[in-house]
Amino acid sequence: MKLTTTTQMTVDGVMQANGGRHPILDPGMERGGWARPLFDNEAMTYVDQVYEHADAFLFGRRTYEMFAGYWGAMGPGSGPIADALNTKHKYVASTTLTEPRWADTTVLSDDLAASIGELKAKPGGELQVHGSAALIRWLLENDLVDEMNLLIVPVVVGQGARLFPETGPDIALDLIDSRAFPRGITLQVYRPTGRPQYATA
Repeated sequence: MKLTTTTQMTVDGVMQANGGRHPILDPGMERGGWARPLFDNEAMTYVDQVYEHADAFLFGRRTYEMFAGYWGAMGPGSGPIADALNTKHKYVASTTLTEPRWADTTVLSDDLAASIGELKAKPGGELQVHGSAALIRWLLENDLVDEMNLLIVPVVVGQGARLFPETGPDIALDLIDSRAFPRGITLQVYRPTGRPQYATA
């Protein structure tokens, strides 16, 4: 399977609380819900289609618990995202979660790199990661990401957790697709290609 990440982020790189602020999980974050007002029908249709293309999902613990509480509570026919999440297998990277409450979930707690390598070696389409900032950063550091879908929302939030840390690995990217939606959200699809080249004096 191809490991893909899909991230909604602001122009200043924030990905926290895109749909709304969670009072327990987002302490100190006062500017949640920045993505929702700019998602037009065309952009939302794209996101629905991304979820429908998944063969399985991979989450960090925090995103998994948020999704389980929201999408996992929905019944069949609630929409493309809920139906995909509730009918396809889910993997969660965690050393603390022991009893996942969402059906069709496997906890990956030992040798995460080897476990994900085994999943990627399976036949199939996409192993998708949504949200899960800490997990995405770890996956990038370990060269496990095949494609990154960045949905850039035209807003500067000025606070909140960012996808890319202030210091981290340097990564060269090939732009393989791009698209603009009516209300200004842009899609950029990248393939990591190793380390960047730097100009010399």
